[in-house]
Amino acid sequence: MSFITEFRAFAVKGNVVDLAVGVIIGAGFGKIVDSLVADIIMPVVGLVFGKLDFSNLYLVMRTPPPGIANNLADLRKAGVPVLAYGSFITVAVNFVILAFIIFLMVKQINKLRHALEPVEAAAAPATPEDILLLREIRDSLTHR
Repeated sequence: MSFITEFRAFAVKGNVVDLAVGVIIGAGFGKIVDSLVADIIMPVVGLVFGKLDFSNLYLVMRTPPPGIANNLADLRKAGVPVLAYGSFITVAVNFVILAFIIFLMVKQINKLRHALEPVEAAAAPATPEDILLLREIRDSLTHR
């Protein structure tokens, strides 16, 4: 089997196609979660903590050159090293929300899958001992 034929067989397998679809949907879902966190959750959290905007939390690691405004975007443009821990907080909140939503989805899918599984037939009751003995006698008489 040639390399190209082998690769084609691999690439069109169901698992690879399913994975590609999952990655594409996941990227779109990630954008939804980013918007949820940035536009809905973080403003509420900022309101609770005194109108704090997490995206603008940073620590300047070196004295900036004169004439540079003291905001994150300008400091980064000037090449000043900054520790932007507010961005990290936002990404961490994003991750926790995304993980929780995926957990809930998987939990629901497993519940639905379990509900749709066919109910196994009840195990047949054990054959009484007298019936088993009668069968043995019958079988021994027929083999003579």
